[in-house]
Parts: sequence; structure tokens; C-alpha cells
Amino acid sequence: MTIQPAAKSFTVAIQPPPGPNLTLPTPSNPCPPTNPPIFNDAIDIRHKVFVEEQHVSASAEIDDDDPRSWQWVIYDSSNALKTPVAVIRLVPPPHAPHELITNSGADASLFPMYDTAHEPYIKLTRVAVLREYRGLGLGRRLVDEALGWARGHVEEIEETCRRVGGKELRWKGLVLVHAQVQGEKMYERFGFVTDEKMGRWDEEGIEHLGMWKRINLEPRS
Repeated sequence: MTIQPAAKSFTVAIQPPPGPNLTLPTPSNPCPPTNPPIFNDAIDIRHKVFVEEQHVSASAEIDDDDPRSWQWVIYDSSNALKTPVAVIRLVPPPHAPHELITNSGADASLFPMYDTAHEPYIKLTRVAVLREYRGLGLGRRLVDEALGWARGHVEEIEETCRRVGGKELRWKGLVLVHAQVQGEKMYERFGFVTDEKMGRWDEEGIEHLGMWKRINLEPRS
């Protein structure tokens, strides 16, 4: 008789913007006590996928967007340990001009710090699922969790945008992902469309492209 493995169960936790006082976890200090616990779990997943598996520089794993971003962590709750296994980050507007991301040789002094000339958008980044949990639909669940939350929290997103960019901007549901080329088909299944005009560019040695989606928002209060 073949014994089927027990079905896994998953729970999701949200990490609101943690603020600027963040410490990069290290092998000797994997869970800095000054960081929120969910943030440490998010970084643990990101490190395993991006640094250990894809060989991205560890020093680049906490960036200027982390203090102002929301993150969702999926936990394997099939046992008492609640293992963190997947993460996604939502970065609110404003964002740096696209030219500074795609052209590493561009003179930053010729561009504004943030692009406020175009329609504001949120950006989904740092999407990572541990290798042994891939193929279980967790990528879609991450995107659904983040966008489902965003639909009903427009004012929070706009307030964060105002604090950072110093301007009142209205977010109308536009969403961008900087997708690794190998993940393009996955995001197409989630309703994103590749923007060929954005071209392709290198981020930490990995080829990326831009993909857009617009979501319907809940009525403002």
C-alpha cells in the first residue's frame, strides 16, 4: 500500500514598512533582535534564493526600498515550526527613474531622485519561493495576497508615497514587476503584460524585463 504524504498547509503574515533601522542578518547573527521577526524571516528566504541559489551579492539584499515597503511571508504550518518558505515585497511609489536602473553608467545627477512625472505605480519585487516548495502555487498566492491587500489600502500607499516623494500622487491601480526573464511566462499567467519599450537589463548579473498590470481598486473611504 502506498502512503501518500500529508498535504501541506500554509499561513501568510504581513510585515508593514519596518522603518530605517534595519540590520542585515549574517551567519553569526541570523535574526537581529532589532528587526521585526517577520522581516528576518523574509530576509532568510531572500538570502537562500537570491544569494545562495542565484549568487546575488549578500550586501545588496537589504536596499533603500526595504524600510518603506510591505512584505508578505508564507509559512509552512504543517508542523509546529512554521517554516518561512516564500516572500514577496510591495514597494509603493515613487520610484527612481527607469533609466537609472537599466543603465548603470547613467549620470544620476542628471535625473531626479524619483520619477513623479509619470503615473504612479506600485512595484512587486523580491518574489522568492524556496526550491522544495516550488510547483505548489505559492507564486500566485504571493501575488494575490499583495494585490488583494493593495486594492483596499490605497490611502496607505499614497501616504507612504507622499512622505517619501514630498508630493500628493494618486495611485490608480498600476502595478509593475521587474521580472527575471525566466519568470516572464509565470507573470503572464498572472495577467501581466511585457513592456517591450522598457527593454532588458542586468540586475545583479540576472537579465530582467518590465511587465505591467492594472488592478481594480476598492472605493475610497
